[in-house]
Amino acid sequence: MTFALTGIGVSRGIVAGSAYVQRASHLEVTEYSIIAERVEDEVARFEQALTTARQQLQTIRSRIPASTPADIAAFIDTHLLMLDDGALSRAPVDIIRRRRCNAEWALKVQCDELVSVFDEMDDAYLSTRKDDVNHVVNRVLAILLRQPGRSTDHDDVELGGCIVIADDLTPADTILMKHQGIAAFVTEHGGVNSHSAILARSLGIPAIVAAHHVRRYIRQGELVIVDAEHGVILADADSRVLEHVRERQRAEQRARARLGRLRTQPTVTRDGHEIRLMANVETPDDVLAMKQYSADGIGLYRTELLYMNRADLPTEEEQYRTYLEVLQALDGAPLTIRTVDLGADKQVDGGRIGGAVATNPALGLRAIRLCLRDPKLFFPQLYAILRVSAHGPVRMMLPMLTSIHELSQVLQMIAEARLTLVRRGEAFDAAMPVGGMIEVPAAALAADLFADQLDFLSLGTNDLIQYTLAVDRLEEEVSYLYEPLHPAVLRLIQMTIAAGERKGIPVSMCGEMAGETDYIPLLLGLGLREFSMHPSLILEARRVIRDADVGRLSAVAGKIVASRSHDEIVRLTEQLTGLR
Repeated sequence: MTFALTGIGVSRGIVAGSAYVQRASHLEVTEYSIIAERVEDEVARFEQALTTARQQLQTIRSRIPASTPADIAAFIDTHLLMLDDGALSRAPVDIIRRRRCNAEWALKVQCDELVSVFDEMDDAYLSTRKDDVNHVVNRVLAILLRQPGRSTDHDDVELGGCIVIADDLTPADTILMKHQGIAAFVTEHGGVNSHSAILARSLGIPAIVAAHHVRRYIRQGELVIVDAEHGVILADADSRVLEHVRERQRAEQRARARLGRLRTQPTVTRDGHEIRLMANVETPDDVLAMKQYSADGIGLYRTELLYMNRADLPTEEEQYRTYLEVLQALDGAPLTIRTVDLGADKQVDGGRIGGAVATNPALGLRAIRLCLRDPKLFFPQLYAILRVSAHGPVRMMLPMLTSIHELSQVLQMIAEARLTLVRRGEAFDAAMPVGGMIEVPAAALAADLFADQLDFLSLGTNDLIQYTLAVDRLEEEVSYLYEPLHPAVLRLIQMTIAAGERKGIPVSMCGEMAGETDYIPLLLGLGLREFSMHPSLILEARRVIRDADVGRLSAVAGKIVASRSHDEIVRLTEQLTGLR
């Protein structure tokens, strides 16, 4: 008899296959003392484990086909860099020598400290970087505990066509399994922003995460169906269910073929409205994926990675070279650089400013607040962004604005940076657009005031929804309250778009809501004309937009915002989907 389990679908696709249930053993780490004469031997054992881990990752890196997009291989490169970072390579050595303890315990102590910092982060993307720490540390611990096979590289297992069921997967696991031909994977832990989820979307692997205790119910070799779009796992399926799966697969193949033909097509609605589809990127290598899907440019370039896995701050020159590399790869398309979004809740190596972690980090010293507090952090980035603007279309975007006074201070600092570059004889675009992110309710309510002083606005819906509804979307107990269609959220979005229209400045959206096909018709009806999203979502968004009639959508969108009933909002939103 068919039974169903549920989790969070993080990609698309429906597949059937034989279950490969990964039964990874738990690494037990205990502390024991090292006599003084053997401390340096223990240090040498730790350093040899780092070397072995590095060799393992380099081997995995070399086996990734040359045709693989560079941003995929970058996950392995990140882990290699972390093995050389002092936080993992030198700090445990200091602990071994100071406490005269075993290497495993020293590494665990340091890992716990690093993870505790990431756990206090409010930003969904950055908080999941703790996965990197855990994956790298576990690889080294497995070597120290003489369990090298635990890295789950699966060289001796035939995974072609299998559905992998696991506690969690490292980036190395995910990449290798893709090239071994897995059909899908399901993990008991993880979230929409975990690395396994990001890779699933990038690699086109149907995947479900946070399917708690799934390994209790799935047997090794059992036929399993994974419906990633709906987050459902089916076991012991009968012939009727299997036939339904095959029909869904045939329909998806036809849909993918149609999407592929949209790569070179314009993003224009049926009634002639031109829409800009931009990409959210984090590294220079991400530009390759963006170009693959014919994005109109970069609507959000996150700069935080420059500050991670290092003890010092990135220099002006280092930032300038990085931004220039991205700009030159765009071949004339626009680049929107978001200034650094770190702070009390994100004490990430080079972004660390000292002091205690905030009691309520979501409301603490972060983003533009931190930049105003610490000019030494902010001015090098301002100089770098301004200098890059001399080489092509660059926009600067300011995160987490809350007050006009705050904005005035930032604009004054930008003016000072321009004067400094003039004195230095450095070229820059004096008319470079400066915009702000609308991601707290105060900014949305005052959007008309911000529009008076800025060149564009960008809706950061991830934070806007969280702050409006007082819901941490990563907290499982309350994540069900995270509702993009809440009337308050929709009204704040409408207010922001309307403020931009009145002032004659563009308004974009770079939060996850922008890439959700269920919401795109509503956003079009509300007047949004620029969307920025993960590159892999662009073709599907283009399909929805090309089928849309904005004139018909606008009337229904107005009713949705005015509605008092959640059920009515959902019904009207579904009606909008039909009106496309």
